[in-house]
Amino acid sequence: MKKQDAMNRDWIATARTLNQALPYLQRYEGAIVVVKFGGHAMGDDEAMETFARDIVLMRQVGVNPVIVHGGGPMINEMLERLQIKSDFVNGKRVTDQATVEVVEMVLSGRVNKRIVQAINDAGGKGVGLSGKDAKLMICEADNPELGLVGTPVELDTTILHAMFQADIIPVIAPLGMGRDGETYNINGDTAAGAIAGALKADRLLLLTDVAGVKNAEGDVVTELRAAQIRQMTADGVIAGGMIPKTETALDAIDRGVRAVVILDGRAPNATLLELFTDHGAGSLIRAD
Repeated sequence: MKKQDAMNRDWIATARTLNQALPYLQRYEGAIVVVKFGGHAMGDDEAMETFARDIVLMRQVGVNPVIVHGGGPMINEMLERLQIKSDFVNGKRVTDQATVEVVEMVLSGRVNKRIVQAINDAGGKGVGLSGKDAKLMICEADNPELGLVGTPVELDTTILHAMFQADIIPVIAPLGMGRDGETYNINGDTAAGAIAGALKADRLLLLTDVAGVKNAEGDVVTELRAAQIRQMTADGVIAGGMIPKTETALDAIDRGVRAVVILDGRAPNATLLELFTDHGAGSLIRAD
């Protein structure tokens, strides 16, 4: 009897959660949400399955999700296997011709198709592409020291809007092409921010392996304005690997994204918590 009572309470809690989510489901209907996927969840089968189900649910209730993924650990593994040396400058991989061929093989192949398969297994229609497809991202060299590392300078989102109309979930590998046809490796966060800006997305969700932006006391700040981010960076409160993520957030907002959220992708159902509950997740960044 006690077991049955516990089960009943669980079902009632589930029904209450769905009921409370209604205003958020209505609010995000038709919205474009770009999700940068990477970190721990990419290497864990159970986390991948949960993430895929969340994305398919988003599409099912009328949201237009776009997934942009990374794959640094998988690239490192393949480069080591092929005995290709890899160096970094300010956290970015120096990419020569041999390296970019491996990057493209891993990102557009192994990593991209694994995410697509997970989405399809969850009942969605995932289609993989890179920034080279349909001239989605035209790039220029980021820094001569880095070789074939690019910054998106021209974006054509026609293909993405066509996919929305067809109920397809785009899964994008962060690669672009130069004006002379060369392939460029793009930082995943940078690619996600550029795509979100070009789409004028309602939300850009940057899934990381940390809970969000922390203040000087080490507590996660749930809501921030752009000016606060700049001040915290100047004061050294925002440092290390969080700097490129907050820079991506500010750039995306400048490009027209309504808000950016930096949240912990390791937390189960993090994207659903952020979009469809009062609680939210991580640190939400808005314009001043």
